[in-house]
Amino acid sequence: MADELMLEIVTPEKVAFSGKIEEVTIPGTEGEFGVLVGHASLLSSVKFGELNFTKENKKQYYAINTGYAEVTAHKVTILVETAEKADMIDVERAKRAKEIATEKLAKMSKEDPDFERVKDALDRAEIRLKIVERA
Repeated sequence: MADELMLEIVTPEKVAFSGKIEEVTIPGTEGEFGVLVGHASLLSSVKFGELNFTKENKKQYYAINTGYAEVTAHKVTILVETAEKADMIDVERAKRAKEIATEKLAKMSKEDPDFERVKDALDRAEIRLKIVERA
């Protein structure tokens, strides 16, 4: 157990992933951070973005939503609203969402009350498409 790192990605609906890994990279709200076995304990908020980890020398990618990460020396627990593995992402839906958000943003000013919401929608669509490309 001393040289193993356990990862759990948990959403309100399910455990999206649970298993032994070599390393994980998490999109923290204060910046992306990596975790290897033996990492110092910490608790961090997580922003929407790309979470990736290496299992058996192979990278796996997830688009995750906001939540929290708890890190101990031998376990990382990610509690997030959603977690989508690359093969679960609806590419056509993500492309449509990107197109719609891009069109809306082109017509908006930064002072518009919906600007941030639409910008976030664009960011989520772009992350999903990036995840699919990497897989």
